[in-house]
Amino acid sequence: MIEKIIEFSVRNKLIVGLLTLAMIAWGVYNFTVLPIDAVPDITNNQVQVITSSSSLAPQEVEQFITFPVEIAMANIQDVTEIRSVSRSGLSVVTIVFKDNVSPYLARQLVSEQIKIAEGNIPEGYGTPEMMPITTGLGEIYQYVIEPEPGYEKVFGPMEIRTVQDWIVKRHLSGIPGIVEISSFGGFLKQYEVSIRPRTLVEMDLSILEVFDALEKNNQNTGGSYIEKGPNAYYIRAEGMIHEMDDIRNIVIKNRGGIPILIGDVADVKISSPPRFGAMTKDGKGEAVGGITLMLKGANTAQVIRNVKERMEEVRKTLPEGLTVHAYLDRATLISKTIRTVSKNLIEGGLIVIFVLILLLGNYRAGLIVASVIPMSMLFAFSMMNLFGVSANLMSLGAIDFGLIVDGSVIVVEGIIYQIHKRVHEKRLTQAQLEESIVVAGKKVSRSAVFGVLIILIVYIPILAFTGIEG
Repeated sequence: MIEKIIEFSVRNKLIVGLLTLAMIAWGVYNFTVLPIDAVPDITNNQVQVITSSSSLAPQEVEQFITFPVEIAMANIQDVTEIRSVSRSGLSVVTIVFKDNVSPYLARQLVSEQIKIAEGNIPEGYGTPEMMPITTGLGEIYQYVIEPEPGYEKVFGPMEIRTVQDWIVKRHLSGIPGIVEISSFGGFLKQYEVSIRPRTLVEMDLSILEVFDALEKNNQNTGGSYIEKGPNAYYIRAEGMIHEMDDIRNIVIKNRGGIPILIGDVADVKISSPPRFGAMTKDGKGEAVGGITLMLKGANTAQVIRNVKERMEEVRKTLPEGLTVHAYLDRATLISKTIRTVSKNLIEGGLIVIFVLILLLGNYRAGLIVASVIPMSMLFAFSMMNLFGVSANLMSLGAIDFGLIVDGSVIVVEGIIYQIHKRVHEKRLTQAQLEESIVVAGKKVSRSAVFGVLIILIVYIPILAFTGIEG
């Protein structure tokens, strides 16, 4: 088989040249679209289900939330492991699937079982939700929103957090490759109704009556319509709350024709829910920021470029006096990693080329053998893109030029020996030269194949790895 390939290649130079150019073009194209990252993502095929219930202790979280979720997930096929963590007010269940299961199919199966788990969790104890389809390496871009000098007293932590949630987060959502924008720091703005217990008792009211009044009054309703001449007027009752006075004026109960309002039994003010942490920057006090989470398997470099382009648009929409600064940009790490790997590959390739020319004693033969290096790399880029392997420190750092040119050295050296042997006898014609190349190639083909096979056998145990280690 190898001998026929050698003979065909020598007899059909044009076809081989066209195939070589086609492979180069294919390799260059795949190199331009190859996903680039700093390190490989070795996270297994998993889906996380998280449930928040701030009022429960760890043992209660495990009993009332974690167990029902685990039991429901146990019926899913192709699951290799189910593990969970139950903390105060938080349940996290991780379902690990086999590698051949599509991540989207896995999420669909989990979503179906979540509905079953919800029915077994007591009402008011939380609703299980799936985490975004991302991994620990998905935090590719982190930023902080700060007031400019002179605006520190204009924008407090609550105002900046409102800008983050309603302007920055909204604009960054929808970027291809981004699955979620997580907000950190500041105070989440909310309207707080602080009930005065003594007043509530004096007016003979229960706290449930206050809750019912708040719930039933914050809504709009619609009716039919009134026809008047050629026109139709639709009937609507607007009861949505727009400001704090609207809350204060909600009627709890009518007693003797006198309405009892929320403002009579409670203080209405702007506040924030209890916090379990805060965000600071450079030790200068509180800050507000966000983290962009990347879709698992997306092209990190391309996604970061999209985020930066959108961030430039966000800066134009911010209120005067606010600015956004990135404090973690994966693109910086990627560029440094690729620069280091490229430098090492270029230096290694030049050393191999120099040694080949020196030892073969023929610069043309050395360059022919060295041409295998870029050809092999372009073919490797094509296969990496085909099988979804990103270009990173490990995948590019594993390239060994000495092993790549091993078979080529054997073949070229055999051809040079055969040609020099016949040249001493007489000057060779083109046909005789081609015949010498074919004969020499056939003689050393078996040695070259066995040499390459011996190298490949060394990697068989590595190729047999499965899961994360593979």
